[in-house]
Amino acid sequence: MTPQDFTEQDKQRAFARAIATLQAEGEAVLAMCGRLNSSFALAVEAVLGCSGRLVITGMGKSGAIGRKLAGTFASTGTPSLFLHPAEGIHGDLGMVTSADIVLAISNSGESEEIAHILPAIGRIGAKLIAMVGRPSSSLGGCADIVLDTSVEREACPLGLAPTTSTTVQLALGDALALAVMEARRFSHEDYALYHPGGALGRKLLLRVSDVMRSGDEVAVVQSDVALRDVLFAITRAGAGAACVVDGKGLLLGIITDGDVRRALLNDEKALSRLASQVMSANPRTISPDRLATEGLRKMEGPPRQIGEMPVMLDGKPVGMLMLKDLVAAGIV
Repeated sequence: MTPQDFTEQDKQRAFARAIATLQAEGEAVLAMCGRLNSSFALAVEAVLGCSGRLVITGMGKSGAIGRKLAGTFASTGTPSLFLHPAEGIHGDLGMVTSADIVLAISNSGESEEIAHILPAIGRIGAKLIAMVGRPSSSLGGCADIVLDTSVEREACPLGLAPTTSTTVQLALGDALALAVMEARRFSHEDYALYHPGGALGRKLLLRVSDVMRSGDEVAVVQSDVALRDVLFAITRAGAGAACVVDGKGLLLGIITDGDVRRALLNDEKALSRLASQVMSANPRTISPDRLATEGLRKMEGPPRQIGEMPVMLDGKPVGMLMLKDLVAAGIV
């Protein structure tokens, strides 16, 4: 059939198939709630107490689910990897140790490739959890813990393509991963540690010291210099503001390039005024060990948003936090 042959009646049938598929898969997932038993708690306990890794295996579509679940477990605090069963019988079983737990996923429980690696898993001494659609199958009989993922029918109109069965496998696998995650007391900070490149990781891991400007990129001037020299210092640093300090290097205030412009608009001779006469005293500041997100909140807080904020250590400016740098770092 070509797009030109796709009639209004065909569109209606497509909508009907979509609804039937979603209903069938949704009902199968909800039916799992009534079948959960002590085996699930045993599986959580086993994974939680595993001193090795969770090795997930599965063939075909079950293998695709296994790959996804291995990623989910790994990112939520459980060291995990995927083992292709066909590769397992050709040497990759060397990945498995007696300290590991193997989670084998199969709808029939009779997949030839899975069956071939079961005796070796037993000899290695790894505990076996089966996520299987037929608990009485060969896989179910070999497993230490059996999680029943049976379904009444596939959503496929031919009853052949793995659809409902793989949806149930995915849902139960997610449930197991999240139950283990919660039991570990896995925190936002832990999650960020495993996702340093993501937005959450940046927000929970980046410190002010990671983002601030320092050294020659920070303009620092004495309180008794002329505003003209302050402007030169800001320009040399490529900054948007200068920190005004006393003779001991302690912060007294801040002068932004906006302050310079406003001073000139009010008095064309303002460039001769002293920094102490133009500066904003007691500016908002932050220490380098604070989270960059805290710096952002301070900069956006009342009475008005600011674009630069001195970074302080022992009363002295050691850096400058700039809003545009926070934006570039993905904090905003």
